[in-house]
Amino acid sequence: MKKKTIKIISVVMIMIIAMTAMSVCAFADGDVAGAIEGTWKSASGQIKTVVNNVVFPIIDLILAVFFFAKLALSYFDYRKSGHFEWAAPAILFACLVFTLTAPMYIWQIVNI
Repeated sequence: MKKKTIKIISVVMIMIIAMTAMSVCAFADGDVAGAIEGTWKSASGQIKTVVNNVVFPIIDLILAVFFFAKLALSYFDYRKSGHFEWAAPAILFACLVFTLTAPMYIWQIVNI
């Protein structure tokens, strides 16, 4: 127990010393906000392209798989019990429609 505690304390101390040794203070001179805005303006087109061509299709694919899987499970439950549960497939379908149509209006909301 004592060796384990000493080992943990020594590892934590080494990590603190390493973080302190590798940290660098940054001092900003001039217009920092302008530099950030300029960087954002130049990168916003790339961000928009990546989100439209990569992020939204991945989310759509995941939601479509979950929707059809839940629809199938609900159907099997219906065959077993005679009651079809609509809540989960309806929510997944609404989320799928939302993410499919999001690229059309999301950029006006974000102002890109």
